[in-house]
Amino acid sequence: MNKFRKGIVWLLSVLMMVSAVHMPAFGQYDLSKNTYIDVKKTPSGKTGENITINMVFTNDTSNDLNGVAVLFDRSVAEAEYEATEDDDEDSTTRTSDMFPFEITSSTFNAKILGKVKSGSSKNFSLSARVRRDISEGYYTVPLEVKVGGSHASYEKVNVWITKSSGTTASGSTEGTIQFELGEDQSTPFGTYPDVMNYNMNVRNSSDITAFDVNIRMTVDPDSTKFPFDINDGNYTKHYDRIGGGEKISVPYSMSIRKDVYSGYYPIAFTIEYRDSTDGDIQKAQGTFYVKVQNKEKEEDTKEFNANDRTKARLIVDGFQTNPETVYAGDDFELILHMKNASEDVAASNILFSLESEKVSDSAVFTTDSSSSAIVVNSLSAGQTTDVKVKMRAGAWVDQRTYALTINEKYDSPEFKNAEEKVTVNIPVRQVARLNTGTIDVMPDAISVGSETNVMFPINNTGKVLLYNVMVNFVGDSIQQTSSYVGNIKPGETGNVDAMLTGTAPTMDDGKIKVLITYEDENGVVSEPVEKEITLMVSEAAEMESGAEDPGAMPADTEPKGMARYKNVIIGCVTAVLVIGGAGTVLVLKRRKKKKETEQEDIENEI
Repeated sequence: MNKFRKGIVWLLSVLMMVSAVHMPAFGQYDLSKNTYIDVKKTPSGKTGENITINMVFTNDTSNDLNGVAVLFDRSVAEAEYEATEDDDEDSTTRTSDMFPFEITSSTFNAKILGKVKSGSSKNFSLSARVRRDISEGYYTVPLEVKVGGSHASYEKVNVWITKSSGTTASGSTEGTIQFELGEDQSTPFGTYPDVMNYNMNVRNSSDITAFDVNIRMTVDPDSTKFPFDINDGNYTKHYDRIGGGEKISVPYSMSIRKDVYSGYYPIAFTIEYRDSTDGDIQKAQGTFYVKVQNKEKEEDTKEFNANDRTKARLIVDGFQTNPETVYAGDDFELILHMKNASEDVAASNILFSLESEKVSDSAVFTTDSSSSAIVVNSLSAGQTTDVKVKMRAGAWVDQRTYALTINEKYDSPEFKNAEEKVTVNIPVRQVARLNTGTIDVMPDAISVGSETNVMFPINNTGKVLLYNVMVNFVGDSIQQTSSYVGNIKPGETGNVDAMLTGTAPTMDDGKIKVLITYEDENGVVSEPVEKEITLMVSEAAEMESGAEDPGAMPADTEPKGMARYKNVIIGCVTAVLVIGGAGTVLVLKRRKKKKETEQEDIENEI
């Protein structure tokens, strides 16, 4: 019996010891119980390393959710901590009740999703470092969803944790994603002096999405290592994200160096990225080859050329104009940020001369002095200096961008009188101009409820197209009216033909405002051009009733106007006719009597 009792005690002791060991929990949480959060693929991580949990937030409710935020639920971590403080020897902690991540000051920071419309989803992720003291297995990560700053739901997701063979050093830049450069494409080929335009294929060879990707080309002032002119200060291409397995085509346009030799050149690239939207910056390296055709390398026995030496590389690191917008015919100040992009070669005795693009053999940009040359004593490697020039844009040029070439002549320790040129493009704008012809108002006086016709032409006297020309008529005595004219090309005319309706009697001098507006090529509406017309509006005339009052006296039928003098006129005409007839008879009698007298005198002489 004593042996039996001792066996029972020994068995209970073993069971208590086993129960005290943290065994892995392989049970998984059913994500269908969640209200908002889903995971398309169970995340996996290793102890001591960062893990990123990619999730989808879906709003299946009938209302939009504002101020959505998701964070790790700290209550599980607090409960676990309190359990470890419990002195009860029988208390145990299951892995499903453990918070699997290291706790820092930022562990429980919320991921802000903002507004999520009804029926829509948003992808997001949370990152943390896995604890080093936990066993391999599935762990349930507790989450809290807040809407508008208030608690909305407690939810969970599953993660799979394995033991790491070695932890990653803190701050390491070694990336978890690799990129393949130049897959499925031929080696780009270019010939001096042509510009080499080519694309580089970049493929994310992992199954993890890369965020905030910067593809940086490594440049070198040595033409034997880098075959292109360094015209820009930064050759970085940015992409918001490159999905796992996704391939993109990165475009480049490079000028081949004058002194470069024919051959293949390896171009080194550094790719910086994050493996989550808020993860640490990581790096990957790659090499891409290009082929250049120019001059062949000289034989060792060839005569030495003093110009084949290392020289500085002067570039335009940026520029600005004051004022910011340059108008044709106006003065402006050009500020060039000139930089020596060489890593270890200085430049001295630098002469910058400006050469403007020409239109019809005339320079678009001219300086306010007779000389367009600027002298800079020296620029050490990596140094930048500002070159300021007062200039004027020709008043006759069209509205577009014009090139300004900076010709460089300078000395380097091993290269004297080096000559290079760089170009900047300066946009020039034209001021829109218009005028109007004679404004006809017919009639210029109307009564309330009547209409008048307004017609006049609008002439585009500038050099830019006027878009969506609109005319508005505004006045206290008329109904406000708009007339659409449309687009008017430079040198052409648009016609306005509008009807204005009187709404109230004129109480002032009868001035009506005519407001003309137009849009530029960006759709910005101009300030109105104001004109005036005169239109007098009077009270409406009272309508006479057509019905007659039986008891009323007969209406006055006295003739109006010329009809009143009809009888007088008839009498006068009759008198004139009678007098004229009588005069005619009297004349005839006198002629007859004279003739008879003359006949008698003749007979008496005989």
